[in-house]
Amino acid sequence: MLRNLLMLALALGVLPAQAALSVFASVPEWAALAQEIGGDKVKVFAATHGLQDPHRIDAKPSLIARARSADLVVATGADLEAGWLPLVLRESGNAAVQPGTPGYFEAAGFVRMLEVPTRVDRADGDVHAAGNPHIQTDPRNFLKVGAALAERMATLDAANAAAYQAGYARFTDKWRAQLARWESAAAQLRGVPVVVQHKSFAYLFDWLGLREVATLEPKPGIEVSAAHVARVIAQTATAKPRMVLSAAYDSPRAAAGFAQQTGVPLVVLPFTIGGNEQSRDLTGLFDDTVGRLVQAIK
Repeated sequence: MLRNLLMLALALGVLPAQAALSVFASVPEWAALAQEIGGDKVKVFAATHGLQDPHRIDAKPSLIARARSADLVVATGADLEAGWLPLVLRESGNAAVQPGTPGYFEAAGFVRMLEVPTRVDRADGDVHAAGNPHIQTDPRNFLKVGAALAERMATLDAANAAAYQAGYARFTDKWRAQLARWESAAAQLRGVPVVVQHKSFAYLFDWLGLREVATLEPKPGIEVSAAHVARVIAQTATAKPRMVLSAAYDSPRAAAGFAQQTGVPLVVLPFTIGGNEQSRDLTGLFDDTVGRLVQAIK
């Protein structure tokens, strides 16, 4: 009898009393945000870790199994997970978390997108039609995404709606204080010219005012050649970049080569939670990111 009632509740999309909202997050940053909001009301799984390229993930059976039991899928969107998440969701057979349902949430839909292309052509490399998807490098975006995510969690789990709103309120108070601290520490970075390996940090630059003067990749997602690095060195001679940036999951070869040939410091940023030992949570992620950038110009 109890089993039948449970099956009926699942069929109706209603969580049984005391059951945790099961959240499948595509990347570590949204897993951490869901945990901040949900606390003990959620059970959160991150499909990737900080040293994986989120564009290129295998749709493993273990991920499909996790999606099959999820109540909510939280993705970045903007085609970041286009190479693997649609397959995971389709194979999961979980109708409650397919795109277009309340159980599917895309963070990119709630922030201002940067680098939206005027055309989409494969000849231009891995261009994202909706804009640059790496929205998590600007911590201000966590407030906007968090507000929408708390509302969605409350919709799916109405019995704990007050807890989700309270969790988001606590996060907001803490996060605004952290933002003020980071922005004060990073004020000296405004206008500093930098070279990047991949266009991973557009939102970070928009936040802190860093000035991107060149990209080592000839086109997004295209492997860097020694010849192209030489061209970038020549092109940036007058710009005098203060650092070359790469993400923790990137192969360091191209950025390290640029640094070695120019004397410009190489700064490897964590990019997301788990990108290095210091970035174990959201606060650590931005403590470490700001700290590395400031240290590089001293």
